Amino acid sequence: MQANTFDVVERRKRITIFKLGKLWVFKQFFDNHELFNALLDYYNKDLFRFEFKSTGARNNALKLLERNGFDYDLVEDLKGHVVQLPKSAKYAQVLKNSVAFKETANERLFLMKDLAAVEEAVGLGAKIVEAEVAF
Repeated sequence: MQANTFDVVERRKRITIFKLGKLWVFKQFFDNHELFNALLDYYNKDLFRFEFKSTGARNNALKLLERNGFDYDLVEDLKGHVVQLPKSAKYAQVLKNSVAFKETANERLFLMKDLAAVEEAVGLGAKIVEAEVAF
């Protein structure tokens, strides 16, 4: 008698790509060095994120990501992805999973790399910002 078998569909990783002004940006660690090297021209090492100044460059990167097992979401409305912490709060763990960061007089605002990072930040004491925020 043959054992029951079933096909397992490999779960693809999902990347959220944000529109910030004229840039499209995302943050992702790639353990695939070939993929990272293919995107290296777009990597901003100071902000630890990938940045695309044109839709064409972004679309080429999206094709490359798809071929390497990634799905993506394009996000222009940042609502639901921005959290805040008081200036007095520890923020290193939240900063690590953010794509962009901004300080005001009383708080720090973070654009989180995905919704899982938003949930983690809320667990660390951050509050989701309901108003529109520009980075």
